[in-house]
Amino acid sequence: MCVACHGEDGRSRIPAAPHIAGQNPIYLVWALNQYKAGKREGDVMNGVVGALNERDIEQLARWYASQPCTGVANP
Repeated sequence: MCVACHGEDGRSRIPAAPHIAGQNPIYLVWALNQYKAGKREGDVMNGVVGALNERDIEQLARWYASQPCTGVANP
């Protein structure tokens, strides 16, 4: 379900979805829980995370965080 927007490796191929490869897993867990609680808006994300339990969220966060991040931030 995540790969449709964020790509198989966490590097999105569509402009509307951010790259999540290499992202901090604590942030990913927080963001997913915010969507699940309805505190963060995103039609697709709000629907997707509703089916996830806490273990799913933690496993997804760890897996995407472990993927290599490419590129450099432009501060």
